[in-house]
Amino acid sequence: MAFHIPTLRNVVRLGKCIPTKCRVNIQSVRHLNLLEYQSKTLLEKYNVTVQKFIVADKIDDTNCLSAKLRPGEYVVKAQILAGGRGLGVFDSGFKGGVHLTKDPVKAKNLVGEMLHKKLITKQTPKEGIPVNHVMVAESVDILRETYLCILMDREYNGPVIIASPAGGMDIEDVAHKTPELIKTLPVDIFEGVTDGMANDLAEFLLFKGDLKKKAAQEIKHLWEMFLKVDAVQVEINPFVETPQGQVVSVDAKIGFDDNAKFRQQEIFAMEDTTESDPREVEANKYNLNYIGMDGNIGCLVNGAGLAMATMDIIQLYGASPANFLDVGGTVQEQQVLQAFKILTSDKNVKAILVNVFGGIVNCATIASGIVGASKSIELKVPLIVRLEGTNVDAAKKILKESGLPIQSASDLDDAAKKAVASI
Repeated sequence: MAFHIPTLRNVVRLGKCIPTKCRVNIQSVRHLNLLEYQSKTLLEKYNVTVQKFIVADKIDDTNCLSAKLRPGEYVVKAQILAGGRGLGVFDSGFKGGVHLTKDPVKAKNLVGEMLHKKLITKQTPKEGIPVNHVMVAESVDILRETYLCILMDREYNGPVIIASPAGGMDIEDVAHKTPELIKTLPVDIFEGVTDGMANDLAEFLLFKGDLKKKAAQEIKHLWEMFLKVDAVQVEINPFVETPQGQVVSVDAKIGFDDNAKFRQQEIFAMEDTTESDPREVEANKYNLNYIGMDGNIGCLVNGAGLAMATMDIIQLYGASPANFLDVGGTVQEQQVLQAFKILTSDKNVKAILVNVFGGIVNCATIASGIVGASKSIELKVPLIVRLEGTNVDAAKKILKESGLPIQSASDLDDAAKKAVASI
């Protein structure tokens, strides 16, 4: 049973050739990631029960903490996207990005130890990641943990709900070791989650009596959010029962459909790019699909499949790609200029290979963009260009008459050989 949607980012991060047969479901997308407090805020908006919390961006935000939260215990969490916060170490020497305390004064002091320091975990860069937000929440008393996930699934051609009474652990391990504890329920996108479905799921999750009704209602609220925010995944782990008779979504992972960005602008504006590669952030501004790697030949290509093939053939001839960059089918000259700026911002790039097959793309537009970009940034590294398709003769003429030392290639094989030889 597959729980995750494969993406191009997962593949190219490996930095190696990937057999074509493994690329059937690859998508070229840049995923929005929300911090923990942002996910909880979104859940709250759709009436999903979460623990009460505040977010501190400065130490004064924790003044009168006991009046804002009334827990038996506070949980103080540094807000970064990387995992392993609890075992992390700050650049100040302070240990732990997650702490528990019953003392509001100590909770405030803990926030002070975390804010505007860099937290280093197994998943962060060596220098760590700056903590700009700290969440202080009421600790949840957990009687029992379950698992609930709503996601778009290719196998079912639509949304499914995956549920398990064994929550708080890796759900894939549960599916492997005790498959009888996994329930997969396809949802008709038009009919949605009915009362009967919600009750069946609550019963499978072993909620009893009034808790069953509460769990069913929480499931319906989660479904409503899934639809309204154009999510591709809403994973609650754990989905808990408390001794006080509450059903609470303690931790959430929410994935969004990037194609819905135009109608989910408020959500996408929440993105924290502190931990992102600045080149990827810059590329996104110009609708370029860029993923940085650690090779030495910069690639500018149109189409994800052609880009992957270009990366493969570079490695075949003994070099390695410095990036994946798909300029898309509607690329304009200004985007080509920005693409060149991003490519040359990588000091490891020793040559640039442009490989464009002009179907929708006008090769002359690409050629004009290449010439303009090369002159604008005073390109210092070898440039190899292979163009084919719409207006290719006009494009080749533009390159030839530019007076620039651009090496033209007859096909992809020739282009790769020239690129590798140039370094």
